[in-house]
Amino acid sequence: MPFINVYLRRGTTPEYRHDVSLGLHRAMVDVLRIPEDDQFHVFHELDPDNFRIQPVVFGLPRGERTMFVQFCFNHRPAEQKAALFAAVVENLRRSPGVPEEDLLMTVLETARENWWAAGRTVDPVTGYDERMAPPTPTP
Repeated sequence: MPFINVYLRRGTTPEYRHDVSLGLHRAMVDVLRIPEDDQFHVFHELDPDNFRIQPVVFGLPRGERTMFVQFCFNHRPAEQKAALFAAVVENLRRSPGVPEEDLLMTVLETARENWWAAGRTVDPVTGYDERMAPPTPTP
């Protein structure tokens, strides 16, 4: 049951947020192999005074549409998280046209016992939803 918070400046359209959500969800389904119906995205549109970012961060110019995406899910191998980041960058570049410089992402991992949702069936051995394959262990 991954959970995503998206923080951006106020003024985006519902269509823009919809396209962002689709790109994020597609990356989660393709890379983390979550079920199609496992989608929890919360958009936080903030006034510019409450979303402060320097115009150049890490040597790269950042635009007015810079967004911060926070993923929350169980532990995953580093390679899988890197693949998720790459898939999100590609998906959001295609639609709605977010340049990679305007996308900042982080993952907050939590123990599998810290999640609950009615109707969700968790395999007690793997800790994952019965419809998901647990991540492959890192060698």
